[in-house]
Amino acid sequence: MRRRGVRSDDGGVTETITGPSMSLPELLAVLAALALVAARWLPAAARPRVAVAAAALSVLSIAVLAVVGLRWQLLPVLAGTALLLPFALAPLLRSRLRRRSPGRAARRAPWWLALPGSAACLALIAAGPLAAWAFPAPVFPAPSGPFAVGTRVVQWTDPDRPETFTADPDDRRTVVVQLWYPAAPGPAGAPRAPYLGRTEQEARTVAGALAGGAGLPGFLFDDAARARSRAVAGAPVAGGGGRFPVVLFSPGSGGARTQNTAWAEELASRGYLVAALDHPYDSAAVLLDDGRTVRSATSSTGDRDRDEELAADWTAVRAADLRFVLTRLEGLDHDAADPLAGRLDTGRTAAAGHSMGGAAALQAARQDARIAAVVDLDGFPHGPAAPALHQPVLALTQAVTPDTDPRYLPRLTEALAADTATTYRLTVPGTAHLSFTDAPLYLPPVPSLVGSLGRTGAPRLVAAATLAFLDATLRRAPGDAAGDPAGDPADALAAYGSLTVHRPDGG
Repeated sequence: MRRRGVRSDDGGVTETITGPSMSLPELLAVLAALALVAARWLPAAARPRVAVAAAALSVLSIAVLAVVGLRWQLLPVLAGTALLLPFALAPLLRSRLRRRSPGRAARRAPWWLALPGSAACLALIAAGPLAAWAFPAPVFPAPSGPFAVGTRVVQWTDPDRPETFTADPDDRRTVVVQLWYPAAPGPAGAPRAPYLGRTEQEARTVAGALAGGAGLPGFLFDDAARARSRAVAGAPVAGGGGRFPVVLFSPGSGGARTQNTAWAEELASRGYLVAALDHPYDSAAVLLDDGRTVRSATSSTGDRDRDEELAADWTAVRAADLRFVLTRLEGLDHDAADPLAGRLDTGRTAAAGHSMGGAAALQAARQDARIAAVVDLDGFPHGPAAPALHQPVLALTQAVTPDTDPRYLPRLTEALAADTATTYRLTVPGTAHLSFTDAPLYLPPVPSLVGSLGRTGAPRLVAAATLAFLDATLRRAPGDAAGDPAGDPADALAAYGSLTVHRPDGG
């Protein structure tokens, strides 16, 4: 994997990932396999030496990979190597036989028979780097803010709310929440938190559920299951005594609390506390403290009207989850035993979400005046349109295509135009629905799937636009953790795409 630094707008150095995501042993295995193919077509004098050297390099690189971990992307390369080795080493065996039987005639397959075999092996070998390029190990962009980032996971149960997805009258609604927060600088080389779960088993379970929800075999997400983020689990909270505005986050239907980790880490590095929820029976897979794994129980019926009713119900549950978590964060801020006590500015709270999570953020804001701003990441507004919103809203959307639900933009425009505060709709060119998540970091770079902004381009752009909005709407008091308020975000937002502003005075 090759990396190069590029200068960001704020003067920092961002990280751009280019080329196939392959380690040195993997590249050596590919080169050795290619040398085995080439050996067949070299002059007779050079052929044995190249074949022996390539075979030795293959064995060495495979042995190293067996120790450090063999990825599925290399399996086609190993298959090609296994097919090539007998043919590459056969001339050495024939040479020994001729020395023992001098009169024995040397035989070699004619070129027109060897050519198809060489072509087939080359195709297998090429499939390895192609798979590594299409499904790389996610490398998270380094947060650009002044704070290091810490993370922790908590589980909270609402004693006043029954679990509507089960028939047990004693089952109470439980959510799992991951917090990202500004942290004190840690020692170099401190272990970074896993991406998809607290443990390897949780990460594999979530990765398998995400793959299954997309109709893909689970092994395609193996690298995501092993990935590490930029945050440090349990890191000490940043010093200084400043309070952190709060951003609640709800993932997409069938998603996971960690699906926007790059976004959350960037916000935390700029002085925000991000609380991302797993919604049991709606998120892909939720591992509870009692050992249960709760998988998604929501699915489409195929009937548009019925699906809209169900989506409205699920959105209402999610909105209630967001409001409950905000209440628990208020309590945590007053818990003297908690490291975040006295550091959370819940009076400056934004609700955010992707897809159905964006709809939940809008509904939570309608119901709860404690929420001061909303960020909707390409989310169709489900549920009632009343009462009208009274908070500033930023809606980030992909470009409209023939496949876009024709009800989407009219419904979103209706919600924004009825708001009594200024709202912003930013259409970001080069994005797709999954561009607003971490998906570009590890899914194939197909524009219709993850957009065309590159591996780290979309996560950085979405975080930058979010920060431009949040800094202007939540940071209204000087002296907070990241500086003074920024004012109207319209000029800053316009730099990221096509901006439509709805002002309550009709301007």
